[in-house]
Amino acid sequence: MEFTAKQIAMFIGGEVAGDDNAAVSTFSKIEEGRPGSLTFLSNPKYTNYIYETEASIVLVAKSFVPEHPVKATLIRVDDPYDSLARLMTLYESSKPRKHGVHSLAFISPSAKLSKDVYVGPFACIGDGAVIGDGVRIYPHCHVGDNVELGDGTTLYANVCVYDGCRIGRNCTLHSGVVIGADGFGFAPTSTGYEKIPQIGNVVIEDNVEIGANTCVDRATMGSTVVRHGVKLDNLIQVAHNDEIGAHTVIAAQSGIAGSTKIGEWCRFGGQVGIAGHITIGDRVNAGAQTGVPSHVADGATIMGTPAVSYMDFLKISVVQKRLPAMLKRLEALEGELKTLKESLNK
Repeated sequence: MEFTAKQIAMFIGGEVAGDDNAAVSTFSKIEEGRPGSLTFLSNPKYTNYIYETEASIVLVAKSFVPEHPVKATLIRVDDPYDSLARLMTLYESSKPRKHGVHSLAFISPSAKLSKDVYVGPFACIGDGAVIGDGVRIYPHCHVGDNVELGDGTTLYANVCVYDGCRIGRNCTLHSGVVIGADGFGFAPTSTGYEKIPQIGNVVIEDNVEIGANTCVDRATMGSTVVRHGVKLDNLIQVAHNDEIGAHTVIAAQSGIAGSTKIGEWCRFGGQVGIAGHITIGDRVNAGAQTGVPSHVADGATIMGTPAVSYMDFLKISVVQKRLPAMLKRLEALEGELKTLKESLNK
């Protein structure tokens, strides 16, 4: 399906500079642009590519002033990245959707499927499960007994949702996600560790996206909760009885120990480790590989292990680079002090 620069500009509220009839049918990176594709310029580091890209249309900021002639048609917008996201969402929604229940899928007679559902081959839906309108369940997924999947939710191949868990509307769970496995609960005894039954569940609210091979454990009692709008990257561990606040985003390989509450609109980099039984406030930013051992106040920006404020982390980083030279000076001063003491004692 092709769209012209004029049509695109009308959809995103942009202004065309160039050929209104320039047409595109796909997207490309600006440095790999080819005829018939649309790209964007948001980061100034890529400005040089706009003068040589073969892309037919480029989204640019309204403030962009070219220093050399540009062959591509430009569409000027307030925010090129946001406009690109809107166009890619439109493009994705125009793709044909899978429908129907495959003959090789197993669906319990007591499960309830709403309209316009897709269930792929070798998927299994358990007793009493409730599947909402427009849900897509790809091959080899397991949906346990009494699971609820909200309207428009997608489970890609090999997702496993354990019994009793609830997932809201318009959620996306990528391949290998496990929702509701047992929390890591064991009581030490004289002969080893005795398993503590995990009888709670997981509740995932609306518009949540969870990356491949991420695990959200069921609660010991009550619910592990992922609030609406949360985005979790690949390979994240969310432990039992955690609560992740609305619109929080967490990058890959992060881990959250049990019974921790994370506020709204937080942003965590990759490999962040968070201790259990603590509270992290709203709008907290944690840099990559931050270790968080204790409570964090609203609005804090932290880095390091153990975590310190962002400014303290930068100061510590500067000092660390100077430590070898400082050690030499200290050793020299100690030598001079020793010599001075010896001369005074004579």
